[in-house]
Amino acid sequence: MDQIMQDTMKFTPAGASKANELLAQQNKQDAAIRVFVKSGGCSGYSYGMAIDEKTLEGDRFFEDQGVKLVVDQASWPLLKGSEIDYVENMMGGGFNVVNPNATSSCGCGHSFRTDGQAAPDGEGSSSCH
Repeated sequence: MDQIMQDTMKFTPAGASKANELLAQQNKQDAAIRVFVKSGGCSGYSYGMAIDEKTLEGDRFFEDQGVKLVVDQASWPLLKGSEIDYVENMMGGGFNVVNPNATSSCGCGHSFRTDGQAAPDGEGSSSCH
């Protein structure tokens, strides 16, 4: 992946469509989709997403297909170059982060590990949630 692609985040068309729908329901002019990483999950880190109107020091801002996207400073190194998709299946629908930085991920697709490292101290479990 070239350097330009790694310095951004984007949506698939399905991801952008669902994100636009959710933002429209909130009826907040300055709202964005905040994507973040937290310790936990079965592989060490897990993804989180929220509709957010605040900005934090060090936030990175992107816009793709009419959707505002924001990532906090701590999460950025683990998320750069990622693409956010929305997938519907028999179990329902949900956002999925396609992350080029993840070296392994849980079968549920909600947690990941980078650089083959073990889960952070005291984090992770043997099952998906």
